[in-house]
Amino acid sequence: MFGGGCAAVLDMANKFLLEKVVRIKKPAAKIVGVAIEDVSSDGVTLNTKISVDNPYAKSLPVSEISYAVKSADRMILSGKIEKTGSLPAKEETVLVLPVRIEHTMLLSLVKDINYELDLGLTIDLPLFGDFTIPLSWKGEIKLPTISSII
Repeated sequence: MFGGGCAAVLDMANKFLLEKVVRIKKPAAKIVGVAIEDVSSDGVTLNTKISVDNPYAKSLPVSEISYAVKSADRMILSGKIEKTGSLPAKEETVLVLPVRIEHTMLLSLVKDINYELDLGLTIDLPLFGDFTIPLSWKGEIKLPTISSII
């Protein structure tokens, strides 16, 4: 009978802790824009602006930002940038992630490219460790035609 009482107490303690963890404010993030920049014969750069809100009274290190660019369910490129800095305490910060797509990858697709950008923003939370916020953006890259260049 004593063993059953211990199990009940442990179960109550687990439920209490789970409720507290669920209520803890976590950083929030959203993609606020993607700008096509640095268009050249080598390729194009997508500058992705990510707005991140840090609700804590302590700055939080960004462990990594992973990214994947797809078009028509086909992976164009993926990668990650590690240790991209910190998020200041109790502030909203805009991070800029430049993603370079080589021209050869673009030419293997169609003239106008509908793309999907998937990001994972990983933040090192005290006591919890790495916390990843998944983000997604859809857009279009309009490639210049030969007649528009001449």
